Amino acid sequence: MHDHSNIKEHMKVIGADGVHVGTVDHVDGERIKLTKQDSPATQDGTGAKHHYLPAGLVAAIEGDTIRLSATAQNAVDMFEEAE
Repeated sequence: MHDHSNIKEHMKVIGADGVHVGTVDHVDGERIKLTKQDSPATQDGTGAKHHYLPAGLVAAIEGDTIRLSATAQNAVDMFEEAE
């Protein structure tokens, strides 16, 4: 288990490639919950949803930015949608 106590609300999450992935809503166990504002609306036009990322993807915390060990696209492919 990793120490995620340095992960705070509203931190920016970027991939290893420097591309924006999302914004932290909060940490939920071993997952990082991202805010809805970074989630695109679905094709039927309904609202955005929260997504979760495995907290184990965190490579570094630099100020108010979390850098992942995966590229942004790989991280998005790992999203779990909130129910």
